[in-house]
Amino acid sequence: MKHIFQQGTDSQKPVLLLLHGTGGDEQDLLPLSQLISPGSSVLSVRGNVSENGMPRFFRRLREGVFDEEDLIFRTKELAEFLDQSAEQYGFDRNNIVAVGYSNGANIAASLLFHFEHALKGAVLHHPMVPRRGIDLPNLANTPIFIGAGEQDPICRPEETEELTNLLKGADADVHLHWEPGGHQLTQTEVNEASAWFKKNF
Repeated sequence: MKHIFQQGTDSQKPVLLLLHGTGGDEQDLLPLSQLISPGSSVLSVRGNVSENGMPRFFRRLREGVFDEEDLIFRTKELAEFLDQSAEQYGFDRNNIVAVGYSNGANIAASLLFHFEHALKGAVLHHPMVPRRGIDLPNLANTPIFIGAGEQDPICRPEETEELTNLLKGADADVHLHWEPGGHQLTQTEVNEASAWFKKNF
């Protein structure tokens, strides 16, 4: 997978796995990593799927409807890439925290839904429910931040609540932060995520 790895100054801090939104790339969230956890190593990944020339992490059938088969395949592909990257770059595979926005938050949530210990924690900006009707792995001791917009037309508030309840049902420690706006990522949401990160890691 196309990616950037930046060695941090503090090897004890979690490695940040950066996952962009639709149409973004591996450069997009690099400034965010400095706000959330300066000193952390960063692994920023570009999605392997193209939708009309826009990089994504998995296919969708239409707006808000995921191609479930492709989602499962791409989630496994990303999990294996994390295993390889830990070996290649010499970091602790069990010390990765995902930071994802929109489509990137969805693939991060899918990692949590499918693999126990895939992530030490996650910052999910405007995620949706990746899959329904499956048993989640045990997510005890997994801190998760969800940032959501009260007026988000893509990820409606009831979907945010559903995702929160599913993760809590798997014993994850979920912090849900609401913004008054829509699907955009605001400075106040980033500040909240940064404060949450410092408290949890």
